[in-house]
Amino acid sequence: TVAVAAAGALLSYVKDTQRSDLPHIRAIHLESQSGAVILDAATRRNLEIDLTLNGGQEHTLYAVYDSTVTAMGARHLRRWLHRPINHRGEIEGRLDAVESMVQEYRFEPLREALKEIADLERILSRVALGSARPRDLSRLGSSLAQLPLIRSRLPAESTLLEQLSTALPDYEVLTELLERAIIENPPVLIRDGGVIAAGYDEELDELRGISDNAGAYLLELEQRERDATGLSTLKVGYNRVHGYYIEISRTQSEQAPDTYQRRQTLKNVERFITPELKTFEDKALSSKSRALAREKHLYEALVAKVAESLAPLQATATALCDLDVLGCFAERATVLDLCRPRFTDKTLLQIEGGRHPVVEAVRDVPFIANDTLLDHSRRMLLITGPNMGGKSTYMRQNALIALLAHVGAFVPAQAVSLSCLDRIFTRIGSSDDLASGRSTFMVEMTETANILHNATERSLILMDEIGRGTSTFDGLSIAWATALALANQVQALTFFATHYFELTALPQQHPAMANVHLDATEHEDHVVFLHQIQEGPANRSFGLQVAKLAGVPKGILDAAKDKLHELESGVSAGPPPTQAELFMAAPPPASAPPSPTLEALRSLDPDNLSAKAALDWIYQLKQKLDDES
Repeated sequence: TVAVAAAGALLSYVKDTQRSDLPHIRAIHLESQSGAVILDAATRRNLEIDLTLNGGQEHTLYAVYDSTVTAMGARHLRRWLHRPINHRGEIEGRLDAVESMVQEYRFEPLREALKEIADLERILSRVALGSARPRDLSRLGSSLAQLPLIRSRLPAESTLLEQLSTALPDYEVLTELLERAIIENPPVLIRDGGVIAAGYDEELDELRGISDNAGAYLLELEQRERDATGLSTLKVGYNRVHGYYIEISRTQSEQAPDTYQRRQTLKNVERFITPELKTFEDKALSSKSRALAREKHLYEALVAKVAESLAPLQATATALCDLDVLGCFAERATVLDLCRPRFTDKTLLQIEGGRHPVVEAVRDVPFIANDTLLDHSRRMLLITGPNMGGKSTYMRQNALIALLAHVGAFVPAQAVSLSCLDRIFTRIGSSDDLASGRSTFMVEMTETANILHNATERSLILMDEIGRGTSTFDGLSIAWATALALANQVQALTFFATHYFELTALPQQHPAMANVHLDATEHEDHVVFLHQIQEGPANRSFGLQVAKLAGVPKGILDAAKDKLHELESGVSAGPPPTQAELFMAAPPPASAPPSPTLEALRSLDPDNLSAKAALDWIYQLKQKLDDES
């Protein structure tokens, strides 16, 4: 299959780059889609699981829920969030484990013990590749020593925790070996030596003893030779060129014993070597390099010994990851006031007092909780309300609650009951895909098409403002047809947010749909968002008020108000305007008929008038103006 071919290509690449047979990769498992809640790329992005829409890592679901105490546990949590499961028995097993840890705060002593666990996943990978460093083995040994304590702190009420406990054996032999072989705080690299503890290997201890005790031996030899020869100027020394030597002054050099072999002659002294000193020199100069070589050999054998237990050690690492994440969920449940979700076999998503976990965490003001009900007879909520009213937040919080429930975590709500989902889809926000040459509307339609082709009656769908990327009539038509298809054909549980108020008429003919809205009110010409979900459609969108909040100039707002009043009151006569005509400037007022007085004045030639004639004209013009008025 394509999956097997891709895995083979990947393994071949890693094998070439790592120059190893990859013994730590023991098997390839094909993950079945039937066992997971599928999240496509758009859903992962829109729900901001571990990255915000701007690419940041703060203010994400992962950031709020991550209180793991090990590095590998943090990675494991990320994997769980990206791959929720939909097997009810497995989900309930995780929830039972979390609930047992929450009772009497049992997660606290467990997490304290887990804090001493190193990143075993990466350590074991380096062991398998033969690149483990001394500190890796030291941390592995100290981590294995913690396993009996961790096992003793697991609650006994959970079947899952009992299963994880079996993956935490004592490893007594391996733990004792590592503790005996590696010093407490080893250097970073084996090439520097000083890694293997004293007493672990006799040959290494002897080689180290030669080097470490060289000074004392030379002092003892110097005193012994002085006593034997009676030469008061005799000294034992060393330099890099000639090595070790016995130095005697020129005046006493003739009294040197026959066993002394002259090595160097200087102005005032003679330097000699003896068979005993030569033997020591050979040992001393080679002992350090031999000790390093011996230590490296012992270390490599130690790594190979650890590698023999690679399979059970990897299982132990996975079990510790699970425990860390489950303990994290228990801690979050206590700190964030979360509840256990309840699963049912009937089609249902019922949430009492649901909250958005990320928005609640980052805001200083209390979050306004909302209820949700979708079931077999009420499969779609048509959500209307003002801009900035919280429609997108409301939809996202419901999706996140469903996702967290399928991960096996407690959720931000007072009570939750739901059925198992197979997929979560989101069509939220809009932006161009410049790299692929796709417009905003094309991206929107591509995501919509994906939902219509792949969603099932067990899916959860979030549709936000579909159709706004094109003309009003086209967008309304697409939104209308899509809503009908999702409600009547796909029959998935759907949140459908829209500003097309025409869609609020759909529930009258289609009982599987229901209208809800997020309301707002005006106070002294200011809009106040209530963020409370209510039954029924909204009656206005407060678009101009939101524009005012955004800082749109007053002149623009006044012109917009005039146009809005004109459109709502239907002032314009004749047939309904086209979309282009809605935004045309108002026509200029009709010109008034010409004034006779002005025409007479234009025809007057003042150069040919006498003073009396001019005065008569003034009286005549005055009379004409009076008549016209």
